[in-house]
Amino acid sequence: MKVWIQRSLAGVLGASVLFGGLSAFAAANGEPGRPGWGQHSPEERAAHQAKMLERIASRLELDAGQKAKLDTLAAAMKAQREAMGGAPGGPRAELQSLITGNSFDRNGAQVLLQKKTQALQTSGPQLINAMGDFYDSLRPEQQQKVRDFLNRRGGHRGHHGERGPRG
Repeated sequence: MKVWIQRSLAGVLGASVLFGGLSAFAAANGEPGRPGWGQHSPEERAAHQAKMLERIASRLELDAGQKAKLDTLAAAMKAQREAMGGAPGGPRAELQSLITGNSFDRNGAQVLLQKKTQALQTSGPQLINAMGDFYDSLRPEQQQKVRDFLNRRGGHRGHHGERGPRG
């Protein structure tokens, strides 16, 4: 794999982990996640995202410029999710389509990989830049809050952020 593709993938993964951590940071001590999220209307998802962004802004004590960069990051994340979305039913449906026959659909998997890679190449740099702009706009104490939360949280494990057997 070419170095720039590896770096892009690593950057998008890092941004996703950081934004996921920020989301969890905002939700800490808040209402637990809701099962069946895909069943909610776009309006409900938008309202939830707005609430989550406001909670992040509040917890990190963001100023107006930082909030604007957070909104830009959220929009880039949404665009990335939509670009990576794929088939109706999501990743599970895509995987199921590859194993419907007696053998694994290698050609279908290759086509799926190419589509996902193209989506990363297209929208990945914008996402990386938005993440960098947001993180770099944070004051050192705000950056430390993000790092502390990610270190303490250890990422998402189990249902509603419960720690698994290793945590």
